[in-house]
Amino acid sequence: MIDAPFDIPEYLAVVATPIGRLELLSEGQTVTSLTIEDDGVLPHDDLPRRTNDVLDEAATQLCEYFDGSRREFTVPFTANGTPFQRAVWDGLGLVPYGSVISYATLGSNAVGTRAGRAIGRAVACAPVPLLIPSHRVVSATGKLTGYTGSAGVAIKKWLLDHESADIA
Repeated sequence: MIDAPFDIPEYLAVVATPIGRLELLSEGQTVTSLTIEDDGVLPHDDLPRRTNDVLDEAATQLCEYFDGSRREFTVPFTANGTPFQRAVWDGLGLVPYGSVISYATLGSNAVGTRAGRAIGRAVACAPVPLLIPSHRVVSATGKLTGYTGSAGVAIKKWLLDHESADIA
């Protein structure tokens, strides 16, 4: 008996953007993952693309975001995580385009704790960055800290500059 592969997404699309290629995954009704390429590589580069309506809409909205005509995303997504993570992600969803929030303030607002490291770990686990605007979180001093991939801080800076966010 041959075991079925466990890491083959049902639907897969790739979108070229100014910050690199984005890989979008879906189970059919929602976007379930968004990955920014790291050193020119995406997790499923070797698999064929198979898109659907929700991935097509996500791609359209992302292109609109990058061309400056969209400030918020309305495409449905699923963000599975712990209740703590989901509360942090919900809090991130309230941070408007062009704004930033500190980890401590996000934690205080979203889950009633200023535990920066725990908040930082939850932010880093967001399965659909950009759709969940995890790039809008900065240190208490306004310093840009980690983001996804090896070029994370540079990508975060690009996104915040794109949004004309007031960063230190």
